Amino acid sequence: MRVLIAGGGVAGTVTAMALRLAGHEPVVYEAHPSGGADAGAFLVVMHNGMNALRAIDADTPVIEASFASTGMELVGPDGTTLGAHEFDPELDGPRTLTRAALYRALQQEAERRGIEIVHGKRLVSAADGVTATFQDGTTASGDLLVGADGLHSVVRTLIDPDAEPPRFTGLTVVYGYTRAEGLPAAPGIYRMFRGSRAAFGYTTDPDGATYWFARVPDRERSRAEIAAVTPEGWREFTHAAFADDPLPCAAIVAATGDDVHGGHSYDLPTTRVWSTSSMVLAGDAAHAASPAAGQGASMALEDAVVLGQCLRDLPDAPAAFAAYDRLRRARVEKLVAASAGQDVGGERGWAYRHHLDWTARITA
Repeated sequence: MRVLIAGGGVAGTVTAMALRLAGHEPVVYEAHPSGGADAGAFLVVMHNGMNALRAIDADTPVIEASFASTGMELVGPDGTTLGAHEFDPELDGPRTLTRAALYRALQQEAERRGIEIVHGKRLVSAADGVTATFQDGTTASGDLLVGADGLHSVVRTLIDPDAEPPRFTGLTVVYGYTRAEGLPAAPGIYRMFRGSRAAFGYTTDPDGATYWFARVPDRERSRAEIAAVTPEGWREFTHAAFADDPLPCAAIVAATGDDVHGGHSYDLPTTRVWSTSSMVLAGDAAHAASPAAGQGASMALEDAVVLGQCLRDLPDAPAAFAAYDRLRRARVEKLVAASAGQDVGGERGWAYRHHLDWTARITA
């Protein structure tokens, strides 16, 4: 089958690789001219995400573009260490890298496998059949359409015009990157702070650069207002959240230049309908989580592999989509709920130790 994929991010690109392995003909249509949005922000691919990549032999490019962490340390508002957690050494991950580096690694691997990725194609509508129409007026035809088009998915509203919109979590998340010297190093770990007003975390890469993020309670502002905030504005916003705490957070923010990016955090607790007979959702388009547990990319990677297996093993698309929903929905909705509660200090083995085997057969 010829499968049109809306979105060239994590979910879309890896779904294309899985579908290619399953014997289908995927074509990826990416809205951005190259790379992806928030190119300077970074993310973490957790153990289960790396496991999903390994299932289709796509983990090596991500390993080569990233660095590893072996554990996590939790620090309270007064600077006291509250606890430490070492990641299971038998599990590969987590791996930290910029969003742009991840997109580049995955897209290059997809193209190496002969998958066509067409940039500058923003989906605006589609009809069962499937004919997709893009913002520039062009169209494309195929047998199926995969909506891997993110939080504000067009495909989600095509599948269900009454789908619930994304829910504001009450948090604004800011990411920064700095090579400033003299900052407290956290090589090989994520040091997490519970400040009096906000949460903060950082790690140090092998070259000594500091990657940090902050989750700050905030009122919801329009997308235009958020887009208008400058790097200086994001630094000031974040610095103010930690200025009264005896922690290094404010100093790390102050030492950051223009490599700082922010935005509101949204989630999708549930999406009632994931598919029609010829359209299906994957990744954030189906189930977006608050970034508290760092599982957004990893759950999207799991989706991609399972969707590929379902479309490989079941006799038609409706049967494949029903099995995909059955295999994925409970797990991802549990993760969204845990992230909404910011349960980042509890037992997460159920998420991390998830294993996918590409050779396993899917049955109805």
